[in-house]
Amino acid sequence: MKKLMVSALALTLLAGCGDKKDSTAGSTGTVTFDQALHDSLPQAVRDRGYIRFVTDASYAPMESFAADGRTIIGFEPDLADAIGQVLGIKVQIVTGPFQTALDKVADGTYEGVLSAMTDTAEREKKADFVDYFAAGSTIIVQRGNPHEIADLTNLCGNVVAIEKGTIQADLLHRSQSGCGDRPMEINEYTTNADALLQLRTGRAVAVLNDFPAATYLTTDTRTSNYYELASAAQYEPGLIGIPFAKGNSQLRDAVKGALDRVISTGAYTDLLQRWNLGSGAVKAASINSATQD
Repeated sequence: MKKLMVSALALTLLAGCGDKKDSTAGSTGTVTFDQALHDSLPQAVRDRGYIRFVTDASYAPMESFAADGRTIIGFEPDLADAIGQVLGIKVQIVTGPFQTALDKVADGTYEGVLSAMTDTAEREKKADFVDYFAAGSTIIVQRGNPHEIADLTNLCGNVVAIEKGTIQADLLHRSQSGCGDRPMEINEYTTNADALLQLRTGRAVAVLNDFPAATYLTTDTRTSNYYELASAAQYEPGLIGIPFAKGNSQLRDAVKGALDRVISTGAYTDLLQRWNLGSGAVKAASINSATQD
């Protein structure tokens, strides 16, 4: 597997200051420094003073580059900021390929992935997930839906573009069995932006994204002229989380505690509203929900 090529850009979110004063996240919800949670962090993290997460910043409104082409913005960077405020440390987000992110967490390059990664039983073989958001997959087509795509069966016999390594790619490959002698041509790309370019230029009839990202594309004024939803259907809904390396339960549990604090204070709700993501709200953070009964 190819090595993770990290960009020179590493966005450091100031997630808690050295004097540990109270901070706020969102418009009304308030998060404050928690000494007990800070003390529960691994000693190496406390000594270093920051947590390192990797992301593929091509998935608005979860994470994307701002107009300056450098700053990473979105729901998940804001959530990372709030987590850091509770823990009293910085959260550093670095860009890198989605496909190798779990491997780079396993080898210690990063503490976790913050990139709208869905918790699945297969992924839990490599990492422990702290889940904080719910979403399913949906189909994006060109504005006007020229190929009259309504569901997955309509993709048979057509070219579909998808980001490599995603649950949407897995869904498409599993759906091939229903296509008979008219299989899909599934073309996989390094980033979601690359896949969307294929759709926008007519070289693919559809792209699959998580519902929040798809809705954003089809309603934002900068992209709504190019894309629309094939339908409101969400396929295989699940939970999105932050994966941590197996054996790093101390950090995993500290971050879960911070997430629970962000949720209970109302800051989580404020952030969801800021990014128009209220439909994906969860009542509490959870661990490895894909394999829970």
